[in-house]
Amino acid sequence: MVPTVTPDPTARPRTGAQAIERALAVLACFEHHPERAVTDIEDETGLSNATAHRIVRALCNGGLLEQDPATERYHLGYGTALLGRLALDRLGLNAALPLLEELAAKTGEAINLGIRVGHETVVVSHVPSSQTLRIEAAPGARNPIHACAMGKALLAYGLPLDAGVPLPAITPHTITSVHALEQALEEIRSLGYAVNNEERTLGVRSVAAPIFAEDGRVVAAVAVQAPTVRLPLERVPEVAAHVLHIAAELRGKL
Repeated sequence: MVPTVTPDPTARPRTGAQAIERALAVLACFEHHPERAVTDIEDETGLSNATAHRIVRALCNGGLLEQDPATERYHLGYGTALLGRLALDRLGLNAALPLLEELAAKTGEAINLGIRVGHETVVVSHVPSSQTLRIEAAPGARNPIHACAMGKALLAYGLPLDAGVPLPAITPHTITSVHALEQALEEIRSLGYAVNNEERTLGVRSVAAPIFAEDGRVVAAVAVQAPTVRLPLERVPEVAAHVLHIAAELRGKL
């Protein structure tokens, strides 16, 4: 998430990288809201009315934002769609989608593809379950890295958390100590996959495996996510086998 910008009335006009930071802060306002008024943007970024209007106009001129003439509210423009399509191709997400759909068909459950961003995991692709009772995780959804299966899979094979990073309890099952987390990561490396046993949301269990680049670096993780009533512990090895197979198929594709 782009940090909130609080303007200093005594500061000199911002240029260069600072202007880009402000524009990024404006675009971030649309991450969870498809339409925003200028006043919404001012409230979220701390920008003045004049500055917010100036940045919005520049983004509209560049095709990154568009205005609805009827409501005078703004939404993401065609330019972001074009860039997004190119990014999906470049990151390999379009090529990965058929494999994610295959995993959803085999397990009957929702599938997430995620990456690590700092101390969080971010969902970048989601295939919903066909079941009536299902878990939704829209692209852009974030979870603490220590409290989800994808996060633990990424930690087990990637860089460790920085010293002193808090491990807050989200449910009674969340891992909250460094020692317990290290033990869990060792077990993940032994099994090849990670399990989130109601550590993020009560009643939800997930199984995840790391996805590697050709050079062996872990670049993402893929997970099956389901209500615990449909994914009891005795079913975990069966689901894990499917997840590991798809993760192996995705090697080098992202």
